[in-house]
Amino acid sequence: MKLPLSWLRDFVDIELSIEELAHRLTLAGLEVEEIRYVGLPLSERGLEGRSGGHQRHETKVSGLPWDPAAIVVGEVREVMAHPDADRLVLCRLFDGEREHTVLTGAPNLFPYAGKGELEPPLKVPYAREGAEIYDGHQPGWEVAKLERRKIRGVESYSMICSEKELGISEAHEGIIVLDADAPTGQPLVDYMGDAVLDIAITPNIARNANVLGVAREVAALTGVELRPPSYEVNWQGPSIEGRAALEIREPELNPRFVLGLIEGVEIKPSPYWVQRRLRLAGMRPINNIVDSTNYVMLEIGEPLHAFDYDVLVERAGGAAPTILTRRAEPGEKLTTLDEVERSLDDFTVLVCDAAGSLSIAGVMGGAESEVGKATRNVLLEGAAWNFINIRQTLAAQRVPSEAAYRFSRGVHPAMAERGVRRGLELMRRLSGGVVAEGLVDAYPLPPEAPVVEISPADTRRWLGIDLGAQEMADLLSRLEFEVEVKDESLRVTPPDHRLDIGSGVDGMADLMEEIARIYGYDRIPETLMSDELAPPHTDRAYELEERLRDLLVGLGYQEVVTYRLTEPERDARWLPASAPPDDRPYVRLRNPISSERVVLRHSLMASVLETLERNARVRERLTVFEIGPIYLPGEEELPEEQARLVLALTGPRQTRSWQQADTSAMDFYDLKGSVESLLEGLKIEGAAYEPAEHPSFHPGKCARLLLAGHQAGVFGELHPLVREQYPLIESPVILGTFDLQMILEAAPLRYELEPVPAYPPVLEDLALVVAEELPADRLAEAIRRAGGDLVVDVRLFDLYRGEQIGPKKKSLAYSVVYQAPDRTLTDEEVASVRARIVREVEARFGAVLRA
Repeated sequence: MKLPLSWLRDFVDIELSIEELAHRLTLAGLEVEEIRYVGLPLSERGLEGRSGGHQRHETKVSGLPWDPAAIVVGEVREVMAHPDADRLVLCRLFDGEREHTVLTGAPNLFPYAGKGELEPPLKVPYAREGAEIYDGHQPGWEVAKLERRKIRGVESYSMICSEKELGISEAHEGIIVLDADAPTGQPLVDYMGDAVLDIAITPNIARNANVLGVAREVAALTGVELRPPSYEVNWQGPSIEGRAALEIREPELNPRFVLGLIEGVEIKPSPYWVQRRLRLAGMRPINNIVDSTNYVMLEIGEPLHAFDYDVLVERAGGAAPTILTRRAEPGEKLTTLDEVERSLDDFTVLVCDAAGSLSIAGVMGGAESEVGKATRNVLLEGAAWNFINIRQTLAAQRVPSEAAYRFSRGVHPAMAERGVRRGLELMRRLSGGVVAEGLVDAYPLPPEAPVVEISPADTRRWLGIDLGAQEMADLLSRLEFEVEVKDESLRVTPPDHRLDIGSGVDGMADLMEEIARIYGYDRIPETLMSDELAPPHTDRAYELEERLRDLLVGLGYQEVVTYRLTEPERDARWLPASAPPDDRPYVRLRNPISSERVVLRHSLMASVLETLERNARVRERLTVFEIGPIYLPGEEELPEEQARLVLALTGPRQTRSWQQADTSAMDFYDLKGSVESLLEGLKIEGAAYEPAEHPSFHPGKCARLLLAGHQAGVFGELHPLVREQYPLIESPVILGTFDLQMILEAAPLRYELEPVPAYPPVLEDLALVVAEELPADRLAEAIRRAGGDLVVDVRLFDLYRGEQIGPKKKSLAYSVVYQAPDRTLTDEEVASVRARIVREVEARFGAVLRA
């Protein structure tokens, strides 16, 4: 927010230097990002005596001082045509000392050329020879010094200035015409020198997005008296009663609406002092009526809207208009002031009359009833709106405005009446209109102010400072809080402009922040903790989940995070069309952000497959994983959230490079190896794998993971019919979905570590002929059990089927490692263990040692 210092001084006396004021505001939470000086010399900036203009905080400083002797208020007494140039005129100007002939090409002086003596004369800013100003014809802010030279035969040595040349704004199309009461010959810096504070308004201090809000802060920080603006109105016209009416259909969206009427206005440019303040604050002047609404908004924080009253009467068929607020109807549209026809959502609140919509409430007015050159009577609106609804409308319409900026952060309904009163009086002063007596005020839902109780003990505990109850009351009273002190307790009621103060514990925290800000953060002493630290309580599930992530990244996987919101059609793509549909009900959003994000997902595999599809266009090899919840219907109203882990592989086993690489496609066993490595890293033992069938996986290329006999996941190659539904993926996809909770619960809390063996192992291969249907892992487990502690590893390395071993038989060859921790095994010991293994597998499975 850009804040002219002259405007701030209307409400509070400032004895600090500008630099010190910026420093104090910044420490109180209103960070001053830049100070732009408009004409003020160094002596008023608070920079004298500081080497290089050193600042106490990171605040940018800019601006060119106006030399009091060289830049003054002048008066143009006559404008004459240039004898040799159509685009130049000559001005007879008096600078308080003598007359000058000034050459200028300002287009706003052309209408006065050849009309003789001007009565009254035009007051203008005049720069004498040698003055330093900004070059109005160059981009940016380049300083130029006025020097004597001839232009089209006329000697020129001085200049009448535009706003660009004085550093007020970028406008340079015409010269500034000051108000008629500007004193001729006075140094311009004394008449309108200023400084603009650019303050970062964060969401927690949105109440200060106006001049009065910052003035309150300055008064509280410095202890001086605040001079609030007057809300008195000079009522001169007949009563407004019976000439306008109000109807509010949903008070929770529109708790208050106020109307005022001013008649007989003359639409014209605002006085220069109004235009200058608006421009310094970053707004473009339009006319005296619109400028009045913007001026009041910037001054006290209440956005206003002006309607052409005669247009409303015409729309009402000559009767008194009734203004109503309601939600938009299906298919309703409105052309706003920016000449854009907008389709309106059903949650958008509109200001309407009997003929239809007039404006988008709190955001932007409609074009049909806007104030124009022909306007003579103005109906002025001030209102309060539900800030959440305003945010929804802003997101939907994408039409930011200064009014919506404030309403979306909360404006108290009490400000509606104050704003209308202030706006009517300003319009009367600027337009010569007559204000109809009284207001039309509908206030169906006044907010209830919270009452918060605090004590000095709270200040010691929360802030670490000792303040008495009366000291705390004094600090809060500076910010206009109502404080009742009883013994060592304070009952605090916030003022109506403080919608940010909560109740209960939240309210206590809010008040502690206010006390700390006004007391001074820099005065709060640093203290060390004196309590003993409690032993840390670790979140085992979180730590294991992070460990799992680390293991998968170490295995070459990349984590992805996908939307939890989807649409049923997209969520169902991971099932083939021939499979039974997923008829479980979805959790639906009442207010989805888009048509593609309407329900909570049932499957994490569908989300990961979408990620593969989007990235398959740019990368041929993808190895990704995601950890996240799915949402299934539960017995209660809320859905049941189940944590899932999904692994996905597609593309070549190795990427192509200058070295020879295995570019064959990854298959089922690549994913099975990753699962085994993951379980090994988590120290999970006893995992088993069984063939499985699943509609999303290729028949014969699917298995399930068993932990303690329970299914913990299913994985395999994606079914070709499913892959067809993701057309951008060309290679086979290997996918697995796992119950994350079951995996984490299977990970042991503690596990034993064994030292590296000091004695050599004995390696031996065993080839056993067994029945075709016997799983290889059951035979391996039998070998381990029969071998006891001396068998430390069993690994399958060969599978053979053929005529030599007979039909319905297969040969499984295992590499067996024998090792003892305390000795070197002898041949006799190994032979004894080997014989025990052969007897065990023969007795259990009919296995025969292959010759």
